Amino acid sequence: MTDTPAPKPKSGLANLLVDYGPIIVFFGVYKYFAPEGDNPIQNVIAVVWGTGAFMIAAVAALLYSKFRLGKVSPMLKLSTALIVFFGGLTVILRDPVFVQLKPTLIYAGFGIALLVGVWRGHALLKYLLEAAFEGLDAEGWRKLSLRWGVFFLLLAVTNEVLRLQFDFETWLAAKLWLFLPATFLFTFAQVPMLLKHGLAVEEDALKDKPHTGE
Repeated sequence: MTDTPAPKPKSGLANLLVDYGPIIVFFGVYKYFAPEGDNPIQNVIAVVWGTGAFMIAAVAALLYSKFRLGKVSPMLKLSTALIVFFGGLTVILRDPVFVQLKPTLIYAGFGIALLVGVWRGHALLKYLLEAAFEGLDAEGWRKLSLRWGVFFLLLAVTNEVLRLQFDFETWLAAKLWLFLPATFLFTFAQVPMLLKHGLAVEEDALKDKPHTGE
């Protein structure tokens, strides 16, 4: 009899590290190299070092997701590709705007894809998260895709407002202290709707959520 390989363990903490570990690494490295006073040259150096660390951490998170968690979502693949692309432009051209644009493109891309999918009668999140939200009915998937689509577009608009109206440090702080809590609150706010539409809570289905690659 052939032994069936043991499934990869699920871990809510591991998923959080994959999602938000790279941006935390970026923040830490940037703060380490950031100047105490108004020094534009040193600030650019801090951004370059932070971006390099960000790219390495993003690739490491993708590899960890593949070999430790046994899966790499399409969202994580796209996010990592954009991090490497725009991070590379930031390092080469020494311009922080490229790393700031990356979240806008990711959020807008995901939001538009989800909303177009709903409009065409396809709940795209079902194809990405069906195993994590076992038991959810068709209407639940439609509502979840619609809500996440709108939420992603709001994040894209918010990121652009912060990028255009505030300095780099304020934008960076908002990534941790505004976007992260808002994402958690929005995720858990969906629980009543998910339960109403058949979510199998006994399967520990709430541990996974859409990967945004920040």
